[in-house]
Amino acid sequence: MTYLILKYLHVIGAVVLLGTGGGIAFFMLMAHRTGDAAFIANTARIVVIADFLFTATAVAVQPVTGFLLMQEVGLTFSEFWLAASVILYIVAGLFWLPVVWMQIRMRDLAAQAAAEGGPLPDSYHVLYRRWFLFGFPGFGAVMATIWLMLAKPVT
Repeated sequence: MTYLILKYLHVIGAVVLLGTGGGIAFFMLMAHRTGDAAFIANTARIVVIADFLFTATAVAVQPVTGFLLMQEVGLTFSEFWLAASVILYIVAGLFWLPVVWMQIRMRDLAAQAAAEGGPLPDSYHVLYRRWFLFGFPGFGAVMATIWLMLAKPVT
């Protein structure tokens, strides 16, 4: 029973990471495409809240449930898929942390532009391009981690 509960929580955490990441990317992309500073600021405000509420919670749950599952079934980091999953999880985190900061900064820049009735500043566009590019390795690492979790390839 403990195994099933841990596995359930681990899978839910992975789904939340994947779903929230994809949803955030979609909504930020759609808001950015409008060019409307007020709309971007409002969307980014919600996105930052979602990242802290959902993504951060899942980020905290994953290693705990993963470690407990390892203990429950007697696995070690000598398993290729498990070691690779941990490395990819770290890679995802290394891209996610700056993305959160970028979202906060883009939110603030868009809010300032909206308040002043001016265009989005160049610094917003630079951050957006970085944010967009950081999404590929970050999201890709999450996708690969989930594949490893399911396939458990042996080398």
